[in-house]
Amino acid sequence: MTNWLFLQLADSGFPAGGFAHSYGLEAAWQQGEVNAGSLARFVRDGIVQAGSGGVPFVLAAYDDPAALEPIDARCDAFLRNPVTNRASRVQGRAWIGTVERSFPRPGVLALCDAVRARPGARHHAPLLGASLRALDVDREAAARLFLFGVVRGTISAAVRLGIVGTTDGQRVLAERADDLERTLAAAMTVTVEEAAQTTPLADLWQAAHDRLYSRLFQS
Repeated sequence: MTNWLFLQLADSGFPAGGFAHSYGLEAAWQQGEVNAGSLARFVRDGIVQAGSGGVPFVLAAYDDPAALEPIDARCDAFLRNPVTNRASRVQGRAWIGTVERSFPRPGVLALCDAVRARPGARHHAPLLGASLRALDVDREAAARLFLFGVVRGTISAAVRLGIVGTTDGQRVLAERADDLERTLAAAMTVTVEEAAQTTPLADLWQAAHDRLYSRLFQS
């Protein structure tokens, strides 16, 4: 993998659909559970959850793309919250479609053909892992990209909701570097059998998203 490819995949201009989601922030904010002062804690909790409940599926599919279908099915069983489950499916389809059109290489096209040929939920984390393997992104970088996407998406949602301004959002992102590194190190050896929900309150807020009177985001 070249650094240029990683920068392209991590860039906010890469149209993978992540910015349509707030990762539960919109519901938590509307219910008065998050404000500018508590945003950093919400983001920190989201990092830990992504490490324990998302990265294992990224790495499992990265390590064994041939087993993508059962890994995807296990991810579907893990994501019991209907809003989170639906958001993961939407992001997964957006991600794989963008990768297919942006990088029409033999390995990527073969993966996309295999995904379409089989029934499945097509969740974001396993599809990201398998596609990054096809793009020759190294294993740690794949996990790093997934975690960064969650944090960047959450902070972008906070800015668009008016919780913080753009520069304050960037400050929160910069201050999460140590949290990201600790979570990354801990998540690299977690298996899908050990995947866990570490922020049950955030899960409950996310589940309430469909009942909001007005919504800017899909989740």
